[in-house]
Amino acid sequence: MSWTMSWTEVLGFATGALCVWLVARQHVANWPIGIANNVFFIVLFAQAGLYADAGLQIVFIALAAYGWWSWTHGGGPGSAEALPVRRTTRTEWAGLAAAGVVGVLALTLLLSRATDSTVPFWDALTTGLSLVATYGQCRKLVESWWLWIAADLVYIPLYVHKGLYLTSALYVGFLALCVVGLLGWRPALPARDTRTAAGATA
Repeated sequence: MSWTMSWTEVLGFATGALCVWLVARQHVANWPIGIANNVFFIVLFAQAGLYADAGLQIVFIALAAYGWWSWTHGGGPGSAEALPVRRTTRTEWAGLAAAGVVGVLALTLLLSRATDSTVPFWDALTTGLSLVATYGQCRKLVESWWLWIAADLVYIPLYVHKGLYLTSALYVGFLALCVVGLLGWRPALPARDTRTAAGATA
């Protein structure tokens, strides 16, 4: 591993950990920190042959800009109120699931035929999960944390397989922070959603 590659991974580690910690605390500064993290990971993943993950970072930058606006303006034109945490509706779940399945299948086919990727399905799967999780986070959907947890459980062994050991360790940290974020966001749900969740787990 070259010196440049090593420092790219270190900087990706630092900005990524800070970003997820800020998201868990519902701090809007997570978005600019996340954009810096995306830039470092574009370089890192492209060099590692994880092309879908590299391309994903560009989409993340666009989603970060949307999330930044959404969190500060409540998602409505002219609104100055912060976006509230809420649950994902059935319609949103259906849309996210459909987009995720189509996206993973299309990316797997593209990576298999157009690149030298040795892990086309797993690269596509983590990309699909990350995209729907990020959209959910932009809208402060509490279930987005479960999607991130699923993605991290695939990312960790994938990065070990690719020799990105520091990045794999980062995603172990991400996994722990996702649990913290999930637990931290749940009390912010409206009272009706909180009672529903309590009844479902009783």
